[in-house]
Amino acid sequence: MRRYLRVVGLCLACGFCSLLYAFSQLAVSLEEGAAGGRRPQAAAMGSWLADGGRGPGRGAGSAGSGRPGRYSLKTQPTEKMHLAVVACGERLEETVTMLKSALIFSVKPLQVHIFAEDQLHNSFKDRLDSWSFLQRFNYTLYPITFPSDSAVEWKKLFKPCASQRLFLPLILKEVDSLLYVDTDILFLRPVDDIWSLLKKFNSTQIAAMAPEHEEPRIGWYNRFARHPYYGKTGVNSGVMLMNMTRMRRKYFKNDMTTARLQWGDILMPLLKKYKLNITWGDQDLLNIMFFHNPESLFVFPCQWNYRPDHCIYGSNCREAEEEGVFILHGNRGVYHDDKQPAFRAMYEALRNCSFEDNAIRSLLKPLEMELQKTVHTYCGKTYKIFIKQLTKSIRNRYDTPPKER
Repeated sequence: MRRYLRVVGLCLACGFCSLLYAFSQLAVSLEEGAAGGRRPQAAAMGSWLADGGRGPGRGAGSAGSGRPGRYSLKTQPTEKMHLAVVACGERLEETVTMLKSALIFSVKPLQVHIFAEDQLHNSFKDRLDSWSFLQRFNYTLYPITFPSDSAVEWKKLFKPCASQRLFLPLILKEVDSLLYVDTDILFLRPVDDIWSLLKKFNSTQIAAMAPEHEEPRIGWYNRFARHPYYGKTGVNSGVMLMNMTRMRRKYFKNDMTTARLQWGDILMPLLKKYKLNITWGDQDLLNIMFFHNPESLFVFPCQWNYRPDHCIYGSNCREAEEEGVFILHGNRGVYHDDKQPAFRAMYEALRNCSFEDNAIRSLLKPLEMELQKTVHTYCGKTYKIFIKQLTKSIRNRYDTPPKER
């Protein structure tokens, strides 16, 4: 009898605990519902400066406001793509145009990390807040920050903000994977497609970039570099896909010590050794690192980072000739001068395009007419590769019936 009473008492206790758990879950659900189902997204603001890049990041809300991101999706997706850009000086318009091209075609939601000089923050907020009708992206603004004991040296490297990208794995500690792009990038294909290349990394690869040149006869690194570089012609860091979890964990081979060093420990010694021998700043440092660790790099074709170098002396990106340009990189300032009018025409078309479906569908015809005016240049002669993939992207994203998308 006594054993029976113990069993009954145990059952009653379990039942009571189950009821308490059910009521607590209901209360949490009601609380989240009242808050719109949104939670503040923490953004590392450079607290790593105080402890060598290893401390926890301090939270900041979307747009640097300290509040929950106002663009959060109503239903949280299974995967969110992370896109980062560094903007200084007169790069506001370029950056906004780059983001527009990313949002026009992408399917999965984007979390955008914008590192910018303080004086640009309000301008970014004004421009991006006007896109509040969009439902598939969040953005967070960050200051430009470098380790306090070497900030001056990093700021003087190549351009004032250029080397910020080297510290992204240390600042964005909670981000697993990231696509970094320069401000002068235009997406002619969904970000989803380059993001999917992460799944093609083998077990040793931590990052992906495209070659600096396809044709060694016009290559810069193989002709002029005074430091080690990856492969035959080096790699270009304007489009860099990263598995940052692997980057933070990896111990890198190097030519400074017999011991392997982690990402946060190798940057400053590398700069001290090579600062008098590098021309392109952080890109050169990345080339040196992957020269010593070639197994860690996934190399994607030139059509994912198509620059004037691929057509200025004649077409030399075979993949783009076959399938079109996927990502256009207007380095050398070609979006803003008359040296490469084909690149400028592409930039102006996307800069002036609105998010309305009809505006995007009607983009191609006037753009092709502008490109036809550029055939007196080498890049203009191959203008069809500029719109080949763009045509497919518009058709797939905007001409396909909604049920089939």
